[in-house]
Amino acid sequence: MESTLIYRLSDGLPLSGSSDDSNTSEMITLKRQCKQIVNTLSIERGQAEAEANGNVEDVASSIENKGSGHTIHYLIASGVLYICITPEKFPKKLAYSYLSEISTEFGHVYGADLTRTGLKPYQFMQFDSFLSKTKKIYSDSRVQSNLDKMNSDLSDVKLIMNKNIESMLYRGDSLDKLQDLSQNLKLQSKKYRKYAQRINFKLLIKQYMPVVIVALLVLLILYRFLF
Repeated sequence: MESTLIYRLSDGLPLSGSSDDSNTSEMITLKRQCKQIVNTLSIERGQAEAEANGNVEDVASSIENKGSGHTIHYLIASGVLYICITPEKFPKKLAYSYLSEISTEFGHVYGADLTRTGLKPYQFMQFDSFLSKTKKIYSDSRVQSNLDKMNSDLSDVKLIMNKNIESMLYRGDSLDKLQDLSQNLKLQSKKYRKYAQRINFKLLIKQYMPVVIVALLVLLILYRFLF
């Protein structure tokens, strides 16, 4: 996860982004490409909203840059464009999960301010602290392997359930049984989503717990000396 950029899609206004990016010529070129993507998507989104009376679904996609060995992933959610630049081999599902997480947090914290007039470029750069912490979590190889396993397990569950449904249709079983199977599949999907959230939470605790413990010990020592 080498860079994160956040834009308001209606006018291409940059809202926030990661501040710990490298300043190599390659990264500068990739960011210029991101700006071109923003301009293109802004026009296309405006046309789509006009045709659909504003009722346009959120989308996610990726654009590979073969020359640099990088991929640009983006997510459009509630009129905001979230972009991350990753190495070419970085899992797309993990990139989309990262973008989804930051879009949820950004929308929760700043969503009400996005329609405000007079916003300046990079008005919400304080969001960088959340980006930095989240990038570290998603760059952890353990998160990647756990997510791969979770997706594999979920695919297996869906495959089994689909085969069961096909078998029941072939036998002419009742719609009630089919509905039960469909509901079971939804429950399994929710189960694995919660599992992924627990993984991220545990890694976050493991990463910052030593810092919290040290801070508490320092406070305890200071308290005993001062009082």
